[in-house]
Amino acid sequence: MDTLLSPAVVALIAFVVVIILSLTSRVNVGVLSVALAWPIAVMLAGMKVDALMGIFPASLFLTLVGVTLLFGIAQQNGTLEALTRRAVRACGGNTALLPIVFFVLTAVVAGVGPGIIAASALVAPLAMSVGVTARVPVFLMALMVGNGANAGNLSPFSAVGVIVQNNMVKAGIPYHPWQVFATNCVAHVLVAAGAYFLFGGLKLLRAPRADPSTVAEVPLTGRHWLTIALLVAWVIGVVVFKMNPGLAGFTAATVLILAGAVEDGPAVASIPWPVIVMVCGVSVMVGVLEKTGGMDLFTTLLAKITTPGTANGMMAFVTGVISTYSSTSGVVYPAFLPTVPGLVAKLGGGDPLQIALSINVGAAIVDVSPLSTTGALCVAALPASENAKLLFRRLLIWGFSMTIVGALFGQFCVRFFV
Repeated sequence: MDTLLSPAVVALIAFVVVIILSLTSRVNVGVLSVALAWPIAVMLAGMKVDALMGIFPASLFLTLVGVTLLFGIAQQNGTLEALTRRAVRACGGNTALLPIVFFVLTAVVAGVGPGIIAASALVAPLAMSVGVTARVPVFLMALMVGNGANAGNLSPFSAVGVIVQNNMVKAGIPYHPWQVFATNCVAHVLVAAGAYFLFGGLKLLRAPRADPSTVAEVPLTGRHWLTIALLVAWVIGVVVFKMNPGLAGFTAATVLILAGAVEDGPAVASIPWPVIVMVCGVSVMVGVLEKTGGMDLFTTLLAKITTPGTANGMMAFVTGVISTYSSTSGVVYPAFLPTVPGLVAKLGGGDPLQIALSINVGAAIVDVSPLSTTGALCVAALPASENAKLLFRRLLIWGFSMTIVGALFGQFCVRFFV
């Protein structure tokens, strides 16, 4: 039986501390995770330092850096902005189409590589500005941008999709990239459709057309066309030829830098280093938790509050509550996906893939909360003429309400994707 000072118990306590601080402080919990993992592994569990360093997810690190570098370049040199503005003008001034266009646009941008934060940072300022100009409710625009980014966020090509697949495979759940993507995408499409009709979509359908000239186009230059060509080549390489997305991303990024499509300094600076440190650092903590037996102890505790029949909904709800405040990709996915096989074993039933898909949806569907980066970006992008406090409050209520929606989707809908 574990004692209070056993490595398993101490590792689990440290793990809980990491989660709590991810909710209540601005500290990068990746740094904290490594700092806590070191003494627990080496001093309490007797691991060699080399063994501890071997836990670091080097493959994941290279993949994340390569993918985010490539799309950071596309953002830095204006390629993504130019494509975004063309998509907006393509709806021809029909304001009822604007929320739908921005949903699809953000989903595509997030899905092809950069993920939710980069997609939201790119699209949110334009969406909120266009929304105010075209008299589209800003709350609706924020929901469409946030849910659109989440809809594409777990594609096989995105940085977050890589994180999820990596954690699922490490947990012994076979590679299911399109089921992971489809489940998450459908959940957010349904939520966005509900938001569209609840918060102004029907009124927009009866409104007169807006002037599409309010969105100026950015001319496509040689560096834009080169970037587009390499992005297309990168997607083909990953999809058709099964290239490693990170290593292929490094290659494409190198060509763009050497061709002068972007300066290497801003390109490297565009990489979301805090997020990567957080993801990899928490992965080290989870690795130590597994090595010391703390993960087994954690799944035992989770098993006591659920049953095989309620596991999907319960895990979606728990991860949704935590993700409302915390980092979905940096904390929730690396922390909870590895617990799935152990939880199923202790419950004596349940489908590991269904539970993993429920975690994915439950944690993501709350991310329009202004306490999450996506929601915060939408609030920050609001023009000064609008009421930011009101938008903040409405997004916060929406985020908390999505914990219930995520739990219901996990409990009753996820099974249809397996």
